Amino acid sequence: MGRNIHFGEERLTLTLTGITSFFAFKRKVHIPYNRIKSIVVDDFQAPRWMLRMPGTSISFLNIYEGSFKYANEWYFLSFEQNRSLLIMELEGHERYQYVVFQMEHPTEAAAEIKGRMHAFSQ
Repeated sequence: MGRNIHFGEERLTLTLTGITSFFAFKRKVHIPYNRIKSIVVDDFQAPRWMLRMPGTSISFLNIYEGSFKYANEWYFLSFEQNRSLLIMELEGHERYQYVVFQMEHPTEAAAEIKGRMHAFSQ
C-alpha cells in the first residue's frame, strides 16, 4: 500500500507514494485536526457520477485515486477496495469535505486521530 500517515502537532499528513501518488496526481494531503468533523472506519461506495478533478478511477474494480467532485462537494479518495476504509468528514478545510482512504490497521489509525483531535481541542 502506498499510503502513510504522519501525525504532526496541529495536523496530520496523508502521504502517497509510488504508483499510488502517480494515479492520484498528488503526493500529500494536509488535514488540520480542528477541521476533522468526524472519523469512522466503514465501507464506502463512491457515488456513480463523480467527476475526476484530477484523479483516476476504475469503478467496476472499486479503485479510486485522487480528487473528485460530486454534488458541489470535494472528495479525496485513495483506495483499491471499498471495505474497512478510514472515512473523514471535514469542516472548513481549504479544499475537501471528505477524505477516504485505505490503509493497514484503519481502526488503530482512527483511534490515534481521535485522540489527537481531543488533545488538540483542549
